Amino acid sequence: MSPSVTLAKWTLEQYHQMIAAGILDDQPVELLNGEIVEMAPEGPEHAQISTDAADYLRAILGSRALVREAKPITLSTTHSEPEPDIAIVEPLRGIYRTRHPYPENIFWLIEYANTSFKKDTDPKAQVYAAAGIPEYWVVNLKKMELLVMRHPQQNQYSSVTILTAGTISPLAFPDRTISVSQLLD
Repeated sequence: MSPSVTLAKWTLEQYHQMIAAGILDDQPVELLNGEIVEMAPEGPEHAQISTDAADYLRAILGSRALVREAKPITLSTTHSEPEPDIAIVEPLRGIYRTRHPYPENIFWLIEYANTSFKKDTDPKAQVYAAAGIPEYWVVNLKKMELLVMRHPQQNQYSSVTILTAGTISPLAFPDRTISVSQLLD
């Protein structure tokens, strides 16, 4: 019988102490379910497409939302502090000087996935659903498709749709139409 391995779980407070102490300097990591996880490096395609998408969303949403790129969000119920490629959040700039957005501040999240597709759909989707993030989109760069996950229930999204063309309106902004091709190109 082989011995079982127990991973050390970290709290948000311990993770923040490591950041403040410089222990995680120059290490691309994020906290997911109490585990410090390496982030996949961004290739040029991933970096530019997500930048273009963030600019596009800023133009569509204007001052109604803040579009944050690769910045942490704090999900205390799941002991997580991931850094999604794009977070569309309430425009609370002053508050975000003292803390990262919490689930109640988040309209929806977008991840661009090339080598990270498995991680972005599991465990990240479960972490986001458990935290009550109402909507989560994953752009699969290998298949050039948009996975739209909505309505979190019991640590998963009850609605998953795959789009390759057309338009979509985010739940938080039903009066705004987003071109799927703009997110994929």
